Amino acid sequence: MEALQAVRGMNDILPDQVGWWQKVEKTAREVLENFGYREIRTPVAEKLELFARSIGESTDIVEKEMYSFQDRNGDFLALRPEATASVVRAYIQHNLQADPILQKFYAVGPMFRHERPQKGRYRQFHQIDAEVFGIDSPMIDAEIMHMLHLFLERLGVSGIMLNINTLGCPECRKTYRKVLQDYLIAAGDDFCPDCLRRRVTNPLRVFDCKVERCKALITGAPAIMDSIDDECRAHFDAVRGYLTRLGTPFVINPRMVRGLDYYMRTTFEVVTDRLGSQNAIGGGGRYNGLVKDLGGPDVAGIGFAIGMERLILLLQQDQTEPARAAQVFVAALGEAAGARGFLLVQELRDRGIEAEMDYEGRSLKSQMRRADKTGARYVLILGEDELNRGEIQLRDMREKTQKNLPLDGVVGEMLELSERS
Repeated sequence: MEALQAVRGMNDILPDQVGWWQKVEKTAREVLENFGYREIRTPVAEKLELFARSIGESTDIVEKEMYSFQDRNGDFLALRPEATASVVRAYIQHNLQADPILQKFYAVGPMFRHERPQKGRYRQFHQIDAEVFGIDSPMIDAEIMHMLHLFLERLGVSGIMLNINTLGCPECRKTYRKVLQDYLIAAGDDFCPDCLRRRVTNPLRVFDCKVERCKALITGAPAIMDSIDDECRAHFDAVRGYLTRLGTPFVINPRMVRGLDYYMRTTFEVVTDRLGSQNAIGGGGRYNGLVKDLGGPDVAGIGFAIGMERLILLLQQDQTEPARAAQVFVAALGEAAGARGFLLVQELRDRGIEAEMDYEGRSLKSQMRRADKTGARYVLILGEDELNRGEIQLRDMREKTQKNLPLDGVVGEMLELSERS
């Protein structure tokens, strides 16, 4: 019988890779919580209508990429393709706006889109998501981008740049949409099939096309900055000013749009030139009307999402993540020593020391080879003679030293060594 394989584009994260994920998640939690964000966990599956209403029915995500299905009750559901809509739904459903402390949220977890798998872009992918509600000040726009830059800096990511733009308000975008649509129609019919469709249904999405002839055709396209009103321009100018004063480097990218319809005013991406065509590792923007559109109060919103797979690819180019090592390995020889060694391993673990042992009673040579493979700093060797004397040998694998210790006092000794190392 043929062995079963994982679904294409949905990958296992094996033990020798998990360290990278833990490092990213730990750093994200530290930075986000320092800025006052609280973790929220939402379901993987939501009602299909949630994403159609929030993301936009004419987006590629809703039209072509969502994993959607009908359950046994006849409800149409979808695996979440992004996190913002789910967080907004939870914010409304649980009346979180009633608590003035609960304005900032973050989430970590898998998302799903049915698209062609490629480097750093998979059908099950993982994101770190941050959302802020009820704050319309340009200060929070600058702060959330500064926080994103600080997070990447703490991780040691290099070769990245923050791109910012403004999409104006819905009225500005309505004006710009007509100007852009007229330009795209006048440019002729040499666009790819997707862009020919987009210029009718969602013209701004043409800027996201990776086809070279489409890029050439939009070289002279009007910029949205020329269509925004004074209020939106003042907001964007204030955001730029705060970023400059915070010392957060950025460039203005007038061609940058986001793939979701709910964005307005400030929009941003962190990009790199080291991952090929999939150059964005994170991005977001302001979405002031979204909470109201989904049945909640009329409150402002802004957020971002970071693709963990692409971020880890960048880290792996620059850094070496050491394999997780057992702190102590207990090598026991003989049945009685094995039984005592087993109890010792559990006692070390109970006291917070990572410990491992061989359960099969192999030779000392074999056990030392295994201890070396686990990367253990210390090996405790217990044979029948040591057991009879009430002693145990401690071997420091890094310093290449060895000494005898009282068996009854070895846990205390290991606790002291653990605190010092």
